[in-house]
Amino acid sequence: MNMEELLERALSNVTESRVKEAMRYSLMAGGKRIRPNLLFEVLKGYGIDPMKGYEFACALEMIHTYSLIHDDLPAMDNDDLRRGRPTNHKQFDEATAILAGDGLLTEAFHLAASAAVDPAIVVKGIRILSEMAGPDGMVYGQILDMNEDPASTYVDIRKVHKYKTGCLLSAPLMIGAAIAEQPDDIIEAWHEVGEKLGLAFQIQDDILDITKTAEDLGKSNSDARNEKVTVVNLLGEEASRAEVAALYSDCRSQIAKFRGFDSASLIKMVDAIEARMK
Repeated sequence: MNMEELLERALSNVTESRVKEAMRYSLMAGGKRIRPNLLFEVLKGYGIDPMKGYEFACALEMIHTYSLIHDDLPAMDNDDLRRGRPTNHKQFDEATAILAGDGLLTEAFHLAASAAVDPAIVVKGIRILSEMAGPDGMVYGQILDMNEDPASTYVDIRKVHKYKTGCLLSAPLMIGAAIAEQPDDIIEAWHEVGEKLGLAFQIQDDILDITKTAEDLGKSNSDARNEKVTVVNLLGEEASRAEVAALYSDCRSQIAKFRGFDSASLIKMVDAIEARMK
């Protein structure tokens, strides 16, 4: 089964309603599926059947999608375009979009709780998921982003990216390591890899925002419209590209150092993320 089929299966038990229609509209709109595939790659690297992480992989994509639905709302970034289609609140309405996000977030934890692994690992995985997605993780990054000072420094911007983007890229790496029964210090080392991956990914997005059109990217560029400070604003395009290259290089080096882990496939995925053009 590919990721689209797995997500369709994950939605199959949700009661038919306008909310489910809106949930499906955004969840099945495509996207890079980076987070679930990071989880699968970690499991493969540890020699574990990737399907052991099916429920958590779908949960991660549900949480990521809910965050995009809410991020696009008028109260936040007020965007009209996402993944080449009208944003959820434009396709439906604001109330339905809010409920669709709520539904995806809640269903994610319902699904994760049913993961077919040892109950102690399920608890650990849910703890990681809630920490990385909640008010100490992605949600914290979102409020930092909303309250951003126009005079922000690079250190300030890195903090936003660490939480808003990095946490939900750390989660699949950490959950994969937890399913592989790695000790807590190794799980924390995977957390650090995810943070660097998130920083690189977000700076890359900032570069793409100034070099590509909304049609190329399939989404609105609300940072420019909302006058948000970006790394490119602060460092310039050339220095930003150098920072991205250095961060991805650090990720590859750290991944290669994990003992008992076949890093080749995950590093290849990091290479593909670095080469992306949208």
